Amino acid sequence: MSRGAATLAGISYVLLVLVTTFFIALSCAFILSQAVRTTPNQSWVRNFNALVIGASYAIVAAVSLAFCLKRRIAVHRRLQRISKSYHTIRKGDVPKPVHTYIQQEYTRACLITYEAQPKDEFQEGWGRPGTRYAGLRFRTTLLHTIRELDELAHLVIPRHPVYRPHTRMLHHFRFILPLFQRDEDGLTPVHYYDSAIQLARHASREPTEAEFSIGMRAYEEIRKVLDGCRLEMLEGSATDLDSIYTVEHKIH
Repeated sequence: MSRGAATLAGISYVLLVLVTTFFIALSCAFILSQAVRTTPNQSWVRNFNALVIGASYAIVAAVSLAFCLKRRIAVHRRLQRISKSYHTIRKGDVPKPVHTYIQQEYTRACLITYEAQPKDEFQEGWGRPGTRYAGLRFRTTLLHTIRELDELAHLVIPRHPVYRPHTRMLHHFRFILPLFQRDEDGLTPVHYYDSAIQLARHASREPTEAEFSIGMRAYEEIRKVLDGCRLEMLEGSATDLDSIYTVEHKIH
């Protein structure tokens, strides 16, 4: 229940109690006045009928208050017994019909969720469910790879050009082009990566799965070559340090 509905329910309950109390008090006043008028002396003094009527209403009011108070305390105690932390409901925690109903509703919710999942349909520009690209948006994923390759290129070539948002990948990665072999069409992975990025940046339509796959394959090849160059640089630095240490040790 929402907060507004709960507030409305509380106000309605209070109004119902006030209206009921008003009419009960009004009926009590009318009956008492009639009891006074029907007595020979028309007075409250020694008026047995007025005493019985007043006592009856008082007893009803006391019993009603006691019943409401008892119900309130019982609900409060039952709520206090409910665990604050999550735990699995077992058969012994609730009556059997309640447990069966909960189990049926849970099973029904699971079936509805399963049937509601997309199977054969897919959203344009997104990976199809059940494939390696499931849940990926092609355009965003391709554009996010630029920063990763740029950081790797700066580790390999410290004076690598600073990345600008609208720079072509062929121009930005021109200094690492000699690291890649060309295919039979005379193209390198940087060429394919540049085409995929240009498509993701400027095309009015969303990239297809085939275009995204070509772009990601080129990205993986570029990353693999840059990682290899970085590892060779680290190994070369370690070898140079060992050589320097050996020479200093011989001098001393």
